[in-house]
Amino acid sequence: MCGIYGTVDTNPIDPRSVDQRRDLLRHRGPDDAGSWLSPNGHVAFAHRRLSVIDLSPAGHQPMLRDNGRLVITFNGEIYNYLSLRGELERNGMSFRGDSDTEVILAAYDRWGAQCVEKLNGMFAFALYDAGNGQSGPSLFMARDRAGEKPFYYALNGGRFEFASELKSVRATTSLDGQAINHYLALGYIPGELSMLEGVRKLPPAHCARLDLATMRLDTWRYWQLPSNDAAPDSDPADLAAQAQALFEDSVRLRLQSDVPLGILLSGGLDSSLVVAAAARASATPVKTFTIALPGSTLDESGYASTVARHFSTDHHRLELDRSSLAVLDEIAPLVDEPLADSSLLPAYVVSRLTRTHVTVALGGDGGDELFGGYRDYPHALADQARFGWLPDAAFDAMGRLAGKLPAGVRGRNRLASLRGGALQQIIWGSPYFDIELRKRILSGDFLGELGGKLDAPEQELLASFRCGSGPVDSMTRTHFHSILPDDYLVKVDRASMAHGLELRCPFLDQRLIEFCFSKVPDIWKANGRESRRLQKLMARNMLPSTLDVNRKQGFSVPIEQWLLAEPPGKLAERMDDLPDFIRRDEVHALIRGLRLGRTNGARLFNLIMLATACRNLRSSTA
Repeated sequence: MCGIYGTVDTNPIDPRSVDQRRDLLRHRGPDDAGSWLSPNGHVAFAHRRLSVIDLSPAGHQPMLRDNGRLVITFNGEIYNYLSLRGELERNGMSFRGDSDTEVILAAYDRWGAQCVEKLNGMFAFALYDAGNGQSGPSLFMARDRAGEKPFYYALNGGRFEFASELKSVRATTSLDGQAINHYLALGYIPGELSMLEGVRKLPPAHCARLDLATMRLDTWRYWQLPSNDAAPDSDPADLAAQAQALFEDSVRLRLQSDVPLGILLSGGLDSSLVVAAAARASATPVKTFTIALPGSTLDESGYASTVARHFSTDHHRLELDRSSLAVLDEIAPLVDEPLADSSLLPAYVVSRLTRTHVTVALGGDGGDELFGGYRDYPHALADQARFGWLPDAAFDAMGRLAGKLPAGVRGRNRLASLRGGALQQIIWGSPYFDIELRKRILSGDFLGELGGKLDAPEQELLASFRCGSGPVDSMTRTHFHSILPDDYLVKVDRASMAHGLELRCPFLDQRLIEFCFSKVPDIWKANGRESRRLQKLMARNMLPSTLDVNRKQGFSVPIEQWLLAEPPGKLAERMDDLPDFIRRDEVHALIRGLRLGRTNGARLFNLIMLATACRNLRSSTA
């Protein structure tokens, strides 16, 4: 796992500037640093390395092949690199070292852009190709299928720049209005958007090529979720056996490491299955790590201990203070793009704990999207069975009427979520700022600049929802293309890389993703009573019978109580750096509502993180 940076400029590049931008990513790669400048001085790559595979100097990056005709800077891990290497060697390719980075270079040398279709892993990389008689020099870039690794870029006339994090890409301080609109609605900035005008993200499962002669950038999708063609009468026991075999092989591949490795164990079903598979594949006890919240109803570290004892893991437990927003203060300097997911705080702390023992960890992200694990799914199906006879106009009127209620009033979100009908609650039921709340908190001028696109966040989710073959397929696809890559995987990347910890997600193996989306019927993911039905069949084979597999548990904190514990005036002070288009009277109304018992914690945390990102942006350009 690493931090990457690079630039192309029609003007000569200053190598000192390249190293400065690279070292803003030092936390992502504390073990080594490198940079490369093309002979003509107009292309530069840089790299901060976290050494995991091939710890020798042969793994140093940027890495060159064929006397510098090909150069790569790469962030991630390729789990099938050994089998790919064998295939390439049988085709006459030779290697100097043992890294997966060198395998990517050789794969591109052999197959060109199609090499990404052969990579099973998490990755974001840029590869300089000096060209040959048939083609001129270019940059080839790619990002993994699920979006585990980030890739920001900016193209401005004769200058192109890319990096693992926004802070390393030089751009204007102008905020992107539509990105902020999406953030307020969703709690994250999705897809190609970034907080800053002129900076974009390469979406998951996409490649790009920059022609260095014309500075033209072309992007394309190289992979997409398969259609669901599952037989309704599929044998669930057979499906569970196939899913388990794929999952266990995914875990086996992700146990490959030249450094110590452990597992983040929340005690929920996903992380418990990872521990079970790892314990089967490992010849020695695996290390597990969890967070405890003494005195909180959210503290379920006891479940993690049950799993740890059953599999005889080397278990580590860290207690978090019940009202410790000091964690937020510690994270604040690292926030260069806002993320409103408060589980970033415990993820950051458990990553810090884990890094003191290991360099690589496995986590349970992705299981909900593959197996239908969110509580929203059975709730939506049950509501459809009860209220599906109502006309669409009735749902719409109900949702719009609820939107007029004060933020945080009990039941408001529930009713507002029905605006598009019972099945679309995941689209209209935002815990942050729905359309009506955005109309309140955004200034009139800002709303005018958005034109008729205030509802763009919801409409984009709806477009993804409509691609499904059935209700559950629609919901899981929507989450796979939105909250998974743009919230949960961003959280995982930021929290872990802040401490130089590599985090791997076995549920996001390409083979398992394709199996679950193409071969598992809706009914074996969720029905009107329960979720993750097929995954629970796997649990019967892999987990202790005493474990409550019906729980939905991740690393989370009681953010409402933490915010209420803030000293008078401190909460408002945390939002002093909000942009001018955020109405301060509405912010204070949210704070008053919180004091009155309204559920405004998620909304206020959303604004705190936006203010933090804006403060960091201003200080970095001062």
